[in-house]
Amino acid sequence: MPQITHVTAIRDAMVDLVVDAIDAGTTDTTGDLVIMTSGDVPVATLSWTATPAFGASSNGTATMNAINDDASAVGGIAALFKFQDRDNNEVFRGIAGTAGEDLNLSSTNIGATDTISITSFTYTGPT
Repeated sequence: MPQITHVTAIRDAMVDLVVDAIDAGTTDTTGDLVIMTSGDVPVATLSWTATPAFGASSNGTATMNAINDDASAVGGIAALFKFQDRDNNEVFRGIAGTAGEDLNLSSTNIGATDTISITSFTYTGPT
């Protein structure tokens, strides 16, 4: 079975293209990380402390820069998340859970007015 692979420089360029898209736009000061229910209903919204949202890719992986807490979550059962740009356009999304998912939370049961913190996130491009 054939498998396409990319050299590191191309992987870094692909990853930078994706994560830099979060910094695009002019409506908001920064992009957002929106945690959502399985029906795409927002549960919590976190914004970056400043741009850029991610550092430069190294070996095909970019690490998220500091992000503000959502000090008053809407609440609900987290199942998905999306990163959106400064004009609130979706850049990419993934699955939220408590283990083995794209975004791992201490609990997916988020109460109204809970404070939600994300300590780290990495985006890795295809090999």
